[in-house]
Amino acid sequence: MATLTVWKFETPDGADQAERTLEVLSKEGLITVEDAAIVTWPENKKSPKTRQSHSLAGAGALGGAFWGLLFGLLFFVPLLGVAVGAAVGGVGGAMTDVGISDDFIGAVRRQVTKGTSALFVLSSGAVIDKVTERFKGSGAMLVHSNLSAEQEDHLRSLFADA
Repeated sequence: MATLTVWKFETPDGADQAERTLEVLSKEGLITVEDAAIVTWPENKKSPKTRQSHSLAGAGALGGAFWGLLFGLLFFVPLLGVAVGAAVGGVGGAMTDVGISDDFIGAVRRQVTKGTSALFVLSSGAVIDKVTERFKGSGAMLVHSNLSAEQEDHLRSLFADA
């Protein structure tokens, strides 16, 4: 079973530092990173900057289409107006089918704001106590949504052609 986790940091560069920690954990075999992405939101910017972490992405990486859609739902849809929001509503329903609920989206929207950053990771096989230990003292706040194997397969199929 894969897990989608979101680690939120109180500084715009916190997620970049966490990415390096996650890379070490992956090399040590303490977590298998299927895919990852970073959101940085400097205080003086209107919207966050997002990027996929190619150094962490595994062979089964979801790709830019997934992250683009998720980040669109999280950060940009409220700014686009009712018509576009309604059109994306159907896509939001598809995200629910793969374990990304409205509650998850709402929680991330409320927590990842100007002046913060976040590391989004789709992973499996984590040695939780070791991973948690490495993130202690980083100021990370964890928000997560567990995905079943069926949900992960569904998610991959949604974005396979994108």
